Parts: sequence; structure tokens; C-alpha cells
Amino acid sequence: MLRFLTAGESHGKALVAILEGMPAGLPIDAAWVDRELHRRMQGYGRGARMKIEQDRIEWLAGVRAGETLGSPIAMLIPNRDWTHWEDVMAAEGTPGEARRRRVARPRPGHADLVGVLKYDRQDARDILERASARETTARVACGAVAKRLLDALGIDVGSHLVSLGGIMAKVPAPLPRPLNPASDPSPVRTLDPEAEAAMVARIDQAKQDGDTLGGEIEVVVDGLPVGLGSHVHWDRKLDGRLASMLMSIPAVKGVEVGLGFAAARRPGSAVHDPITSDPGNLRGAGFTREGNNAGGLEGGMTTGEPLVVRVAMKPISTLMSPLRTVHLDTGAEANAQSERSDVTAVPAMGVIAEALVALVIAEAVLEKFGGDSLGEILRNMEGYLGSLTARRAIAAESEPEPEEGA
Repeated sequence: MLRFLTAGESHGKALVAILEGMPAGLPIDAAWVDRELHRRMQGYGRGARMKIEQDRIEWLAGVRAGETLGSPIAMLIPNRDWTHWEDVMAAEGTPGEARRRRVARPRPGHADLVGVLKYDRQDARDILERASARETTARVACGAVAKRLLDALGIDVGSHLVSLGGIMAKVPAPLPRPLNPASDPSPVRTLDPEAEAAMVARIDQAKQDGDTLGGEIEVVVDGLPVGLGSHVHWDRKLDGRLASMLMSIPAVKGVEVGLGFAAARRPGSAVHDPITSDPGNLRGAGFTREGNNAGGLEGGMTTGEPLVVRVAMKPISTLMSPLRTVHLDTGAEANAQSERSDVTAVPAMGVIAEALVALVIAEAVLEKFGGDSLGEILRNMEGYLGSLTARRAIAAESEPEPEEGA
């Protein structure tokens, strides 16, 4: 089982990430993880926090001499902004004491109000500090380790932005491979230069208006072998696991695989991907699809085609022109709290989504191929792919059986 835990508040001393279940012998260094953390901090429309933080990990456990040990991996990510918040966030003190920067005017769309009611708090900061997307920094660190495992198996995870603020990008066909070197240079991580210019202008206008913007990203995974996941139980279906993980990203409101909702508006003949022979497609067992409307998944299992998942993010809840709310103490009408925030974080959300997709796929890989070390996993995967190749060769030499009714 591959699992992870994160701890830490947005303005606390640090974030901690613990990843359990990674095999021994995986080459990795801090620079690999830090590179993913840096990517998460980029994107036009980010706020001042990104100018303060310089996210880097410190290994606490699980890595020695540049390789994983097979034991739980622990990483520490310090918050540089802690120096400005130490008195606000200090663990010591009198229960219930009023502190500087108390939040008593909950923001519509955020966890503020529901959280203080559920957990019986008087200060919404007790909720928003953990509900903040800052927590995803630790998830990206865990996902970076998962991406390193997938990379060692010839599997690439990338993403690009397909819409922002209602502006749709043209998606080239075929997509560039690998994907991230093509999308990362864009300030909004899109592959459409015309849409990029319009998106930047839309972000500038939203900032001027004190507003925020949402959008959609697409994650693509190349190099997957056929047969990850399973059809036999609901909780083993890979599409369900991906949707669950991606919907846990703050502000994400929708997930699509392949055509997604568009498939519901087309006849079956225009949705399902015809199957053809392709002896050169070893990871697809010698088969391929004419198109990829299914997004690389059928029956909750990988088909050998690229996995394609789209994720929709709502606008950020913190507005510089606040919406109406109520004061927690009096119930009187008030303007919502304005915390330092981004105009949009959709480009960064793509990096977060990559990390979580990588964690789901890495878990499915470990389920399928097992092994306590990277070498064992590679041997098991090679044996599986070899058996598929042999099966295809035997089938090619056999006489086809007559179809029923012939």
C-alpha cells in the first residue's frame, strides 16, 4: 500500500510530508523534489506569498546516500513566512485567548464558517490555516517521489492549462511529448499562445476589479502498461480513485476522464474507440485504439493509451472586493475577511494535479507488480509485458475460431 500524510498550517513553522510504501533502491535527491515545488509556485496571477516562500525539502527519514530505503519517507518544508506569524500561530498560550489577526468574518465559498461551527471554534483562523491550499505543497513533495518511481518505469506525467476565466485554449493534436517542457514556459502553462495573451489580460482585469478566476487543466500520463487498476470492486477502479484524489484539491469542483461529460451528449458510435492491432505497442499488448475518447481507461483499468484527465477549479474564495457575510460574534452583516491571496492559481493547480495523479498511478503500479525494491518491480513489470508479447505471438499463429452463429 502506498499512502501519505501531511501536517502543518499555512502560516505555521513548517509542513511535514510522510510517504509510506515506496520501494527501496529508487535513486532520488532533494533537487528532484524541489524542482516540483518550484513549479507549483509559478503561474501568472499568483500572490505575494510566492515571493516570500522558497520551498525546499529537508529529508528527515527514508533516504540514504541518494536512494530510498523502503522505509517511510519523511520530508520537512519550512515556511519562511513563519517569522511574521509566530505570535499568531504559536502553539503555547491560554485556550481561547484572542490573538492578532483573528478572523471573525467568514469568507463565502471557503471552509471558514462550516469549520468554526463543526469544530466549535471562535476564530476561523483555526480552520483556514489548514484548509489553505498551502497544504498542497506537502502533497506535491510526496507526488514528486511518486513521479520519480514512474519515471524509472518509463511513465511520464505532465499537464497543461485548457481554460482560464472562461477563455478556452486550442489544444494541439498530437500533444507535444514530453508535455511539461512545452507547457511550463508559458506564464499560464497553456499550449496556445493566442489564448495565453487573452488569459493574461483577463487576469490583469480581475486583479484590478478585486476579483478571482477559475479554470481547467488537463493531466496526461504516457507510457502506462495495460491492466493497472481493476474492474472487480468499486474501490479498485482507477477512474474512481483518480476522481476521489483530484476532488480533494482545494477549490476543485469537477473531474473528467477522456471525453467526460461530452460523452453523455453523443451516440455510442461517436464515443467508443475502435480497437485495432498494433504489434509495436508493447505496453498495450499489441493493440491500440483509433482515438482516445475513453481517456486511457476502460472498466476502471488502463488500456495502454495515454491517460487523460481534466480538472476544473472554481475561483479562489478570497476576494479583494469582499462579498457580504456575517460577523461570528454578533451575526450582523459585514464584509468578508480579505486575506492575502492569488487572483488565480489554476496553472499551479495543474502541478498539484500531476502529483496526485502520480500517487494514484504509483500505487496501482505497486499493486500490479509488487516488489520491495526498484529492481524487483522492474523485473516483474518486464515479465508481465513479456507475457503479453508472447500471448500476442501465439494468438497471431493460431487459426481464428468461428464466430458464434457462423
